[in-house]
Amino acid sequence: MASSGSGYDLSSSTFSPDGRIFQVEYAHKAVENAGTALGLRCSDGVVLAVEKPLITKMLVKETTGRRVHTVDEYAGVAITGFVSDGRQIVNRAREEASNYDETYGTKIPPRTLANRLSAYVHYFTLHGALRPFGCSTLIAAYDPATKHHSLHMVEPSGVTYEYYGAAAGRGRQPARTEMEKLAINPKQVAASSGDGGEGTLITCAEAVKQLAKIIYSLHDEAKDKPFELEMSWLCEGSGWKHVGVPKKVIKEATVWAKKEIEEAEGEESEEE
Repeated sequence: MASSGSGYDLSSSTFSPDGRIFQVEYAHKAVENAGTALGLRCSDGVVLAVEKPLITKMLVKETTGRRVHTVDEYAGVAITGFVSDGRQIVNRAREEASNYDETYGTKIPPRTLANRLSAYVHYFTLHGALRPFGCSTLIAAYDPATKHHSLHMVEPSGVTYEYYGAAAGRGRQPARTEMEKLAINPKQVAASSGDGGEGTLITCAEAVKQLAKIIYSLHDEAKDKPFELEMSWLCEGSGWKHVGVPKKVIKEATVWAKKEIEEAEGEESEEE
């Protein structure tokens, strides 16, 4: 960053002459150095997957530093970046969901939850006494009133978008490239079908395999630390409740993913 250290990065409320807020950029950098978090909106639900680095062999990985959390019966989030910052966002999401239910007597719509979380995150970029959250948040939620499921992502700047496929963290760009090849966008699937039909969108069962394959293909065993793959979904099979993907399913997806990666690498070596 060309003009960092020139006094414009001391506060999140100060713009540089070229219109940048360096503390927000630093927060994005913290996310880029963290484990990869992915989300896919499928025909029958939403799947979240996160690469959780294991910092030591003595770590009790099942209960420490979780990246995937349930915030309401029909909503869950995946975080990447500073885990401690992410916990505050998770707590805020739970408060927003609970308050909405108490006030209106219904579950919070996915878009409302995303907008309220983004407003909360954005507030921390407006005051010199605060600092931005070094965390990106993927939100998977279902609205019982409209029967609609969706995937949103809130970035450290406080901006939020709705996605068919979202990625954050160290492997964001190559992960996006791989997800674009999957059948997740209804319009693209319909166009590629050629017969004017709707085409077939990816299912949650298939998405679990594909997300595992993407994360393992981005992991460099020689350079990167060992990791645990955390996955969750909300789908028709779970009654649209946000729950963790069964360990057996994750294990089967991991075996399949590693086999696919090995076969692809073997084909490339044969071509050379």
